[in-house]
Amino acid sequence: MICCDIDVRMKPGGASGAANPIPVMRVRERLDILTGQKDYAAAARHLEYWLREAQAAGDLRGAFVVLNEMMGVYRKTGDRDRALESVDAAIAMISTLDNGDTISAGTAYVNAGTVCDRFGDPDGAIRHFEAAKRIYEANLDAGDERLGGLYNNMALALAETGRFDEAFRLYALAMDVMARQPYGQLEQAITCLNMANALEAQKGMEAAEEEIASYLDTAEGLLGDASLPRNGYYAFVCEKCAPTFSYYGWFQTAAELTDAAETIYRRNREGVQA
Repeated sequence: MICCDIDVRMKPGGASGAANPIPVMRVRERLDILTGQKDYAAAARHLEYWLREAQAAGDLRGAFVVLNEMMGVYRKTGDRDRALESVDAAIAMISTLDNGDTISAGTAYVNAGTVCDRFGDPDGAIRHFEAAKRIYEANLDAGDERLGGLYNNMALALAETGRFDEAFRLYALAMDVMARQPYGQLEQAITCLNMANALEAQKGMEAAEEEIASYLDTAEGLLGDASLPRNGYYAFVCEKCAPTFSYYGWFQTAAELTDAAETIYRRNREGVQA
């Protein structure tokens, strides 16, 4: 179980009043290496260690960073209990740190929303996404990639609850934002596949067949863009997208994406540079 009994009486400020704050950049760099190798068990142990260190040092801000990363790792591993514990702990810390109007809080709400949606609570996800949307739209430029990620994830939850018109409006915004980003093709591909799924749910497979095929074709082209770096995140996206292609009968594309992901993960585990 995650230990989240942080002393909320400590005054936030600077490094949360901590004499020895944890090395956040180093924690994230190591996490990137482990996730790039698809070693999520080691990634979870890594974060659990640094959460204990942050707690011992009274580093509230460091603990908040680690909890945000934990939400993502446990979501990927399918560890529902620990993911939801991380959500509760991170959201509780927003009031402790008194940072509820900050971009950091907005990111925590996005992470919480993705966890809730992953584990079958789209209504709870929407509540978190709405909180994130208020914060992000008040603090970020309209072309910021974080808004694109929020719009895509929120649209996914809206579609799952049958709010298709709202979902497609946000999907369109997500596509526009990510078109402006370096290597935004990956997020655009995910959005295209999400739109295909939403169309099937809204209209049925037969009625939406041509539109679905168009979205799949676009996503395939985006993922195949030779300019994209073949790194750990590319592997994660390929692995995430492959089941949707397979579901719609695009088996060769699904196999190619799976092979690409496995090749990258294997290369990263062996320490071979791209």
